[in-house]
Amino acid sequence: MKIRDRYIAKTLLSYTIVVLMVWTSIYSFFNFLAELNSVGTEDYTILAAFTNIILQLPEVAYKQASPIILLGCILGMGHLATTGQLLIFRVSGASIFKITLLTLKNSLIFVLFFICIGEFLAPISSNLAKSSKLNAMGNSSTSFNQEGFWIRDGDNFINVKKNINGILFSGITVIEVNSLNKIERVIKSENAIFDGDSLDMSGSEIFSIDESNYFDRISLKERNSYDKTVSFDQDLINSLEKEPEDLSTWTLIKQIRFLSDNKLRSVVFKVELYKRLIQPITLIAMILLAMLFIFGSTRDVTLGRKIFFGVALGLSFEMLSRVASAMALGLDFSPFLSSILPSIVVMFSAVILLLKKSFS
Repeated sequence: MKIRDRYIAKTLLSYTIVVLMVWTSIYSFFNFLAELNSVGTEDYTILAAFTNIILQLPEVAYKQASPIILLGCILGMGHLATTGQLLIFRVSGASIFKITLLTLKNSLIFVLFFICIGEFLAPISSNLAKSSKLNAMGNSSTSFNQEGFWIRDGDNFINVKKNINGILFSGITVIEVNSLNKIERVIKSENAIFDGDSLDMSGSEIFSIDESNYFDRISLKERNSYDKTVSFDQDLINSLEKEPEDLSTWTLIKQIRFLSDNKLRSVVFKVELYKRLIQPITLIAMILLAMLFIFGSTRDVTLGRKIFFGVALGLSFEMLSRVASAMALGLDFSPFLSSILPSIVVMFSAVILLLKKSFS
């Protein structure tokens, strides 16, 4: 890497770090104000609230990665342009397109860094923040996930009245259906232990339905224990109480696969998954849009104003991209195409314009 390239990379990194600190500080300040409403409940003190906010920082940084990287890169390039350094780079032989490619390369490195934070560090710190807050407020960590759920598992329909920490289920009913969509067996149990592969139900009542005669015949059997093999796992159970944006990418993939195998609607999860997968492409499109303003003529409009317009246009484009992705839910349009098409169109248009500026 040349000295010039290292200098540009160092400038972009420093401005991105500054934006990250300012952005997360603003979010943390307002989150801390919200947490003050809970201060004083049991052992939940100001120090506990501050610790809770600190533990949420990785999640905040991950969710706001695109605007943080955009602002950092554009402000860094704007600084180089304002101080006349970009002009020196261009005179020394670096074209507009080459400088833009270097900016994009560094931005993708930043994206990879934030993805690692979001996929590995953020889930751990967020769960720790929730459990520590519940404990400080006098609630056990197992009380966080007490609501029941319905879930379809192949030809079985399973209802749980109370889900205790994703391991112990209370008031469970399993309805087994045959290929003709008729109920064959209903299994009821007061409690069940889920080990990730099967349900170990204690004190079970098994109601079998025989339709071979003119009248349906229902027989009852009681067992001390009944083991029911299932196809879902612990991650899927834990994800039932979370929004799609709060799930890891791997959990999203497993959720989509499970829902598709059971012929259930999975569009909401697909939209979130595709939005994450095309995040680098969307970021590239936003930076290319903003770079058009930085390398534009400054005769009529000051460079500072052009940078502002570039950042505003980039952020507006990201918002429109998210709206287009959400429209797939209501219009029954392909989530992948609705997510990637705007970015592809804008990216190619910006590349053509930058090439014209570079060789003009």
